Amino acid sequence: MFAVIKTGGKQYRVAANDLLKIEKVEGQVGDIVEIGHVLAHGEGENVTFGAPFVDGALVTAEVVEQGKNRTVIAFKKRRRQNSRRKIGHRQLLTTVRIAEILLDGAKPTKKAAAKTEAKAEIAAKAEAKAEAAPKKEAKAEAAPKETEVKASETAAPLFKTPKGEPDDLTVIKGIGPVAAGQLNEQGITTFAQIAKLSDKDIARIDEHMPFSTDQITDWREQAKELAKK
Repeated sequence: MFAVIKTGGKQYRVAANDLLKIEKVEGQVGDIVEIGHVLAHGEGENVTFGAPFVDGALVTAEVVEQGKNRTVIAFKKRRRQNSRRKIGHRQLLTTVRIAEILLDGAKPTKKAAAKTEAKAEIAAKAEAKAEAAPKKEAKAEAAPKETEVKASETAAPLFKTPKGEPDDLTVIKGIGPVAAGQLNEQGITTFAQIAKLSDKDIARIDEHMPFSTDQITDWREQAKELAKK
């Protein structure tokens, strides 16, 4: 027999002894928890659907492990506003083993199903991760030079600073003191330099700095006029 349950805003098709991860439910390892939101149940081609839930149907599960999912990063960038926001979220998860699918108001027996088996599976996964970890560390140690080269490339300015006195880039509409300082750090200090930026250069700046292609193109047109003076 199988059932379709709803928990944590998600739906799962389950059968007895299935091991699955769901959004956190309260309970200690070994406890029996009840999931009353049963959307459907059946065996073979005979399926009963609820409206939305099946009356008197209940699924019980044994808590095997309480843990967390991998971290999910949400990144938001606002064009032309020099605004960036980074938020991380790590969902709490509960690993459960389905114990019983009960119908017509039947009461659970409250017996933990296959506890030893479930613990063995979790232990096997933990051992596999532990074995994989030293290999990753060995690879990281084997190529320190490559990491150092990449770091130095990232730290280097995008352009070579021209000789002579720098111009006041804040004269260009849209470039404030902060933006001017950021451009100077990347080797851009004169109107003539901005006026000669190619489309490839603009795409490079857009990739590495908090300025859009439209912004930089507009600065280039203004810089062409200022460079003539």
